[in-house]
Amino acid sequence: MNQAEDSIRHEFKRSLFEPFTKAVREYELISQGDRIAVCISGGKDSMLMAKLMQEIQRHRKVDFDLVFLSMDPGYSEETRNSIRSNADKLGIDLVTFESDIFSKVEDADKSPCYHCARMRRGYLYSRAREMGCNKIALGHHYDDVIETILMAMLYGGQIQTMMPKSRSRNYEGMELIRPMYLIREKDICEWRDRNGLIFSGCACSVTAKKSGSKRQEIKELIAKLKETNPAVEANIFRSVENIDIDAVIAYKKDGKRISFLEDY
Repeated sequence: MNQAEDSIRHEFKRSLFEPFTKAVREYELISQGDRIAVCISGGKDSMLMAKLMQEIQRHRKVDFDLVFLSMDPGYSEETRNSIRSNADKLGIDLVTFESDIFSKVEDADKSPCYHCARMRRGYLYSRAREMGCNKIALGHHYDDVIETILMAMLYGGQIQTMMPKSRSRNYEGMELIRPMYLIREKDICEWRDRNGLIFSGCACSVTAKKSGSKRQEIKELIAKLKETNPAVEANIFRSVENIDIDAVIAYKKDGKRISFLEDY
């Protein structure tokens, strides 16, 4: 047993493993007979997710299989070596494959991260299905969720969030799950630092050439709001659990816009 694994069972049980199992239980993310492709980007979030998935599998509440899937969208040799080294150190048996996503989104004038994320997901779904998987797991955490809510409102003019699970529209029978949904980023960072682990940040060769980030702007906004309202993060999260349909001008259902006037 390595130190990072042992710390999940003891020192970080309450801050990492318990919210992980709570999300799995409350959102019904893992079922009997699942074969889950745990998608590893090489950063702190996905590496921790892999360890948490190994740990919950060890408890064997239900029987399911894991595949640790890592896609190289055009990383540098240094990044590839870092991902492999960390996986070996943490006892994660990676299955790797290559794609040319970075080169395809390099010339995108707008939202390269959005296009990259959609393409990544398609590649991951495709490879996971080839390997007999019915689900892919992504390492988005609580902070990603609340940032997405604000980004959708302030930059997209809509109320929506990252869902804890969703069915693929393009890959029949495939599902995406986010088992880190209730874990705070600060606790992930503390686990990383306490165990002396060094992971790659955003290894994208495209965004490295660009300055500024909408998500970073939102992070800073939330931090500022928290100075005078300590409950702001929880309130943002709960806002998409407590939508009152009778108090909105319009909403969408199955792609159709429904106005409050229809039932007025």
